[in-house]
This record gives sequence, structure tokens and C-alpha cells, in this order.
Amino acid sequence: MKILLVYPETPSTFWSFKDALKFVSKKSAEPPLGLITVAAMLPIEWEKKLIDMNVSTLRDKDLLWADYIFLSAMNIHAYSVKDIVKRCNKLGVKIVAGGPLFTTQYQDFLGIDHFVLNEAEITLPMFLKDLESGTQKHLYKTDEFPDVSLTPMPMWELLDRKKYASMSLQYSRGCPYDCEFCSITMLNGRIPRTKSKQKFLGELDRLFELGYRGDISVVDDNFIGNKKKLKDEILPALIKWLKEKKYPFHFVTEVSINLADDEKLMDLMVEAGFYSIFVGIETPNDESLAECGKSQNQKRDLVSSVKKLQQHGMVVSAGFIIGFDNDPPDIFERQINFIRQSGIAAAMVGLLNAPSGTHLFERLKKENRLLDGWSGNNMDGATNFRPKMNYRDLVAGYSKIIRTIYSPQEYYKRVKTFLNEYTVPAWKSQILTFTEIKAFIKLLWLIGILEEGRRYFWRNLVYSLFKYPKKFSLAMTLTVYGYHFRRIAATI
Repeated sequence: MKILLVYPETPSTFWSFKDALKFVSKKSAEPPLGLITVAAMLPIEWEKKLIDMNVSTLRDKDLLWADYIFLSAMNIHAYSVKDIVKRCNKLGVKIVAGGPLFTTQYQDFLGIDHFVLNEAEITLPMFLKDLESGTQKHLYKTDEFPDVSLTPMPMWELLDRKKYASMSLQYSRGCPYDCEFCSITMLNGRIPRTKSKQKFLGELDRLFELGYRGDISVVDDNFIGNKKKLKDEILPALIKWLKEKKYPFHFVTEVSINLADDEKLMDLMVEAGFYSIFVGIETPNDESLAECGKSQNQKRDLVSSVKKLQQHGMVVSAGFIIGFDNDPPDIFERQINFIRQSGIAAAMVGLLNAPSGTHLFERLKKENRLLDGWSGNNMDGATNFRPKMNYRDLVAGYSKIIRTIYSPQEYYKRVKTFLNEYTVPAWKSQILTFTEIKAFIKLLWLIGILEEGRRYFWRNLVYSLFKYPKKFSLAMTLTVYGYHFRRIAATI
């Protein structure tokens, strides 16, 4: 068999970082981990190629080379997926599709030969067995959750690694929390399933052997879902490994805000190279948190929790949501003030949407409030249900938040607030790499000379250089992020 694994093009959004990636001459933030893991599950004698449309062009001759196209996607890829399917149908190429988008809404896609849904460790062997006997079915799905310690090592060798800003791997699946708007527990369950220490370090060994050095995104739903195992086993072993190898990797991951309650876990994560975390803050309004079941965020000083994480050596980015039923009229100002006070530079604010299969989707369906169509991007100013708040007021308020928090003056003020709190990890090198020097020269031209609002940039540059020289490279990284955010904000 000849298998072409295809990852659709991600539109330009806050999450894509496309404008920021230009500064470091990269095409994509991170690779399609799911597809290169699926590749490792296929028979070893099969020929396999990968085309990630975010870094390479998908040509007709690539499609015609393959016996099957293996297609994986998330909600945000829906438009690109339909284009790929149309091309395959015209050329008569068969498609096998899986991943979150198809698992939650496969009924919405025509022209796909086989759906291999849920987690591939269970459903892909079913398909392969039937394929061998010529009895393959249209649909494969399961209610079971596999043991991720048995998942094969991803085939990173299929990637053109130089085109990515980071590599990615997975330690666990599942989240102990069950937020109403989130599809994670439906897809991966509420009991975190983790890899063994040997397997996790083995994957790091493989990336090290391949010559990769730099950032790694640990793409877990909630990295701290099993705190005890992290503290007792995984992080101490990772720290030992990193020290022996002189810290070749630094990590980014997603956690819940209650990490701020655990001093030991924070210290271990930072010592283990975790320097950047994404946290779902959602809203400063406690009634809205109660509405969506975000219990871990309730009854706490969220700003203090964020600052505590920053003080321990973590760059906190966060997600915020507008459009809950319990959002009061002043929610827009409250969100702006929270983001301002917390010093969260990368604040991803989106309108509430109800992904297929979530508790929110089912509730709104019963309330007859769902609307047709959704781009999968909650930052494009669209929603797929009728909100309680007047829609005009909701969109106007959302637009005001985005315009405010990403205006040059506000953004650089927020970076300054962050720098005042942040503690640089002991392992952080102060030596600039050649890539960082090139990026700095680019930002001096594109942001310091060409961009409107450049006076705020120069003030921030001088402030961070002289007051926080050890934080200067991070301040410039956040400057590049802001450049990207402003371009996306201008389209909203």
C-alpha cells in the first residue's frame, strides 16, 4: 500500500501565529502529531508520505500516487477538508478520515470512503483487518478508551522538521473536569490516561537522536490531570534527563488554573523546562463559571493565581469566552480589566460556541437555540446559537475587547505588567541564538520602523533592556506575538 497522510490548511487565526512565524522563518507552529502517530500504526512495509498543507503544497500528482489518503482534522479545518475531499473525488482517490472533526460530526461530510473515528489505537486495527480481507466498512467507532502507554512512537522522520517552530508529543489524554462547552471529555474521557516514564523519556530520546533541539509542545488536554504521578515519577525523571543532556528541550503545555495551588508541582514543572502554559480562564464572572461547570476556577482570586504562576517562572497565555447566558452587561469591561491586571499578553478571547456533542450543544438543542453552521473558530466573531444577550451588543462588546487589548498602547503596557511579575527560570540561557538575532533584526524593521504605534514598541524595548536585561529576549518574543495578534484583530 501507498498511503498519503494529509493535514488540512489552518486558516489565519490567533492560534496559527502565522505572522509571528515569519520572524523565525518557520511555516507552522507545530506538526500534526495525530497523523504521524497513525503512520506508526500502519504496517511497516507500507510506503508512507505526509503532506501538511500548512508547510507544503498538496499537488494532484501526490494524491494520484496514493492508494489511500489518510485525512485528519479539527473543527477549524472544515473548509479545507471539503476542498481536499472534492479534489480526491474528482481524481478517484479513496479517503480514510479520522480525528476530532469527523468523530464529532462525520455525518456532515460526503465523499469519504471510510471513517475511522475516536482513538485510532482501537478503531484503526479494525479497519486494517477488514481491509486485508476486503470487507472494509464505511464506519468504525468505539466507546472504549485505549491505554496510551501502548501507543507507538510518532514517526517524526516523516516531517520536514525545519519548517516547524516546535515539535510535539503527548503524555496523557483526558481531563478530570467536565466544562459544558468543551469536547475533551467526550473525545478522551474524564480519567487522565498517562504514558509511562520509560515511554515518555523514550520519545524524548528519539527526538534528541533525530537532532532536534528547541521547544516541544506537550499537547495534553490537561497536563496536570494526574498530579501525583507527575510529582512522584515523571517530573523528577525528566529533570534528571534534561540536566544530563544540558536542557536541549523546553516545554509548552496546557493546564488548569489550580496548578497555582501546588507549590511543589509548579517548582518541579519549571525545573523540568516547562516555561509556557495555556490556561482556560474563560471569565471573571463567577455566575458564568458556575453555568459552564468550571468549578476549578470558582471561588478564587484568578488574577493572584495567574501572578503566582508567573512569579514561579511560567509565561501564562489564556483563553477567555464571551457570550455565556449569565454574562452581565458590564462583562466586556470586566474582561478587559482582568486581562490588563493579570499581565497575560497572549489573551485569546472568543465568542462562546457549542461544538457538536458537548453538554452545551445538547442543552441548546433542547432549548431550540442552535443555529446551522460554524467555522470552528470562536475568534471570528461568529456563534452557532442564539445568545441570551442581544447579538448586536454581544458582537460590539467583543469587538471592543479585541480592539482594546491588542492596541499597541494596551498590549505593551500588559507586557510591562508581566515583566514586573515574571521570574526567569535558573536553566534559561542568556546567550542569543543566530535565529533570535535574525528575528530581532526583522522586528526592528517591521515593528520599530514600519508599524504604526512604533513609539510604544521603542519605549517597551528600552524599558525591558535596561530594567530587565535577563527578560529582554522574552519581551521581544512577546513583541512578535503582539505583531501577529494585531493583524488578526484588524480582521475582526
